Amino acid sequence: MIVNGLSVDLEEWFHAELVRTRMGDPQPTRRVASAVEPILDLLRRHNVLATFFVVGDVLQHHPELVQRIHRAGHEIGCHGWSHLPLWALTPQAFAEELVCFDREVAGILPAEQVVGFRAPTFSLDARSAWALDVLRERGYRYDSSVFPFRTYLYGVDDCPPHPYRPTSAELTTDHANGGLIEFPMTTFRVAGFPVPVSGGFYLRILPLPVLSRLLQRINARGRPFVLYLHPWEADAETPRIGGLSPMDRFVTYHNAGTVLPKLEALLRRFAFAPLRRVLGIEGGRSVRPMMET
Repeated sequence: MIVNGLSVDLEEWFHAELVRTRMGDPQPTRRVASAVEPILDLLRRHNVLATFFVVGDVLQHHPELVQRIHRAGHEIGCHGWSHLPLWALTPQAFAEELVCFDREVAGILPAEQVVGFRAPTFSLDARSAWALDVLRERGYRYDSSVFPFRTYLYGVDDCPPHPYRPTSAELTTDHANGGLIEFPMTTFRVAGFPVPVSGGFYLRILPLPVLSRLLQRINARGRPFVLYLHPWEADAETPRIGGLSPMDRFVTYHNAGTVLPKLEALLRRFAFAPLRRVLGIEGGRSVRPMMET
């Protein structure tokens, strides 16, 4: 049986890009600790482990939550420090964010070496491919940030539909010397058109029979898929803010009540594991001192 990657982007509801840029309250209500509990309960009941890509802000405010997730056997990955997209950072600022993240993790999980990264808002594209060099310098072993479907907010055209080794110069090409593995978000071509089936908004909008069938066809071709979700997508108490366009409101909030039932159905039908296990990554990482700040 093909084992697929399951991931949770552990962030607050106000970290979402379409919400973040419109926030006026400097101290919004924090909900991630309660929002993630139903997801953790589902994973526990189905004996499934996942990768939790954690934002540095959540590490700071909820260290005990991250410790509990780690004790349960889940992988801890990095989802940035500030949840700013890569295109809003310089290489130096990004390196500093990774250093801050490492220091915070070392304080609460001293035996853990984080080897996986996911860019906020899937913001790894041609503009920000330099991030691969920074990640490699910091010793990361894999990335899961490329979205092989162009949207008005993010996405990369023509990248491989399976794990591969890119370089900053050739983001969509597999290279033996690429340095780290890219586990891109999953799409399935229908009549030549790539349909995103990797989770998040696409988990909410696609009917379960359609989603399940497409995922089954991916596994039937001998390759794993990666599924992701955010706790705020499954939280009935996620605050709704004003000022969003009809499209942004639809993308952010539509079908939120379907997330947990769909996730449970998928947990029953497919085999899942943390991303590093799916990729066969053993051991930690070696950080080059020259990148320390």
